[in-house]
Amino acid sequence: MNVCDVKDILRQADALIGSRATVQGWIRNHRKQRSFGFIDFFDGTALASLQIVYTEENKDFAFIQTLRPGCAIQATGTLVAGNHGGIEMNAEDVVLIGDCPEDYPLQPKKHSIEFLREIAYLRPRTRLFQAVFRVRSVAAQAIHEYFQSRGYVYVHTPLISANDAEGAGNTFTVTTFDLARSKAEKDYSGDFFGKQTSLAVTGQLEGETFAMAFKRIYTFGPTFRAENSNTKTHAAEFWMIEPEIAFCDLNGLMDIEEDFLKSVVSYVMEHAPEELKFLDGFTKSGLIEKLTALVNSHVVRLSHHDAIKALIESGVDFEFKPAYGEDLAKEHEKYLTDVLCKSPVFIYDWPKDIKAFYMKQNPDGKTAAAVDLLVPTAGELMGGSQREESYDKLLTRMRELHISDEDMYWYLNLRKYGGCPHAGFGMGFERLIIYLTGVDNIRDVIPYPRCPGNCEF
Repeated sequence: MNVCDVKDILRQADALIGSRATVQGWIRNHRKQRSFGFIDFFDGTALASLQIVYTEENKDFAFIQTLRPGCAIQATGTLVAGNHGGIEMNAEDVVLIGDCPEDYPLQPKKHSIEFLREIAYLRPRTRLFQAVFRVRSVAAQAIHEYFQSRGYVYVHTPLISANDAEGAGNTFTVTTFDLARSKAEKDYSGDFFGKQTSLAVTGQLEGETFAMAFKRIYTFGPTFRAENSNTKTHAAEFWMIEPEIAFCDLNGLMDIEEDFLKSVVSYVMEHAPEELKFLDGFTKSGLIEKLTALVNSHVVRLSHHDAIKALIESGVDFEFKPAYGEDLAKEHEKYLTDVLCKSPVFIYDWPKDIKAFYMKQNPDGKTAAAVDLLVPTAGELMGGSQREESYDKLLTRMRELHISDEDMYWYLNLRKYGGCPHAGFGMGFERLIIYLTGVDNIRDVIPYPRCPGNCEF
């Protein structure tokens, strides 16, 4: 028995009309009439469904009419031209593979995203999440193809770490100690690793060690942040893409970031057109127009100082007043991309006091060679920097911020043993998927969201 995928049937519709086929999948909807019926059938290989038609002349007519949405079936029949175009199947034989009761939560009606979030184990069967997670899969492949085709080495950095690269302290502790142990007890020498460890918030620092050996590397894997936040863009578990490039300065890094983003978006538009078309209609956000504009855009480069100056001189009454030496608010990012530049914008040379310790200090002593990429409608999408290659400057900065140079000796030694200028950036994968799909909540672009108070399934 040769079982066909719906994807292949739809792609070769003209050539297959008149032939017999067997398909295996699930019933999305079942419309029953007295003498005939229509099964809206899907098998997960394509966003579109295959309509299966049967009549009372079928020997199993009464049995087929008992099949409910959610049932897994195998159907065999002749492929014919549909009355409204396309292709459908005239069923000759329908076999029940897995039954489904009447209380199946995904009845053929419109469900809210909030409701579907509560049944995350079933939501991949809906058209919306079939589109979202197909885009996620295609985007992951685009990322690997981009880096692999340019000679980057894929590095798997550890998920358990003894350092917090960002210094935020919002980490999940990894321990074998009894949970009843006093929180005030700080001695971890008797713990599994002999020191305090946590789930990694980034793979960057370990990635740098490989960049000093392979020149160009990237990491792509899960990271963890114990930030008690319930915003649409925060999750406790999320995926990060973090390339590191040796012999690269800040301008070279911006070139790579722009090329990377445009290449990934172009790849997804080419390989998931039906999904993007569906999501464009679902979100009503002008998704395809937005993505096309990004691919064709010229990315503006603006120093942090000049960005703040433009914001102050704009005359706009911002809720959060822009100030030199301070971070940008969402409303500032939106003004810069959507109004001032009408394009994506690189904001570079940030005040060093609001950036991480490892970022290269500029000669002015006030700023760091850091860069954020802002995109229209979404704000910050990537953050990167040239890394500090001076042993002495890095050591001084770490001591200013009370970061243990004893624990981080290996990171310092990268500057001691054949160090060189190098740079890298990080991009949250889910943030990219939000941008690519127009679905604006991180809980809806990751299969099983891990958020404060929520660790279901």
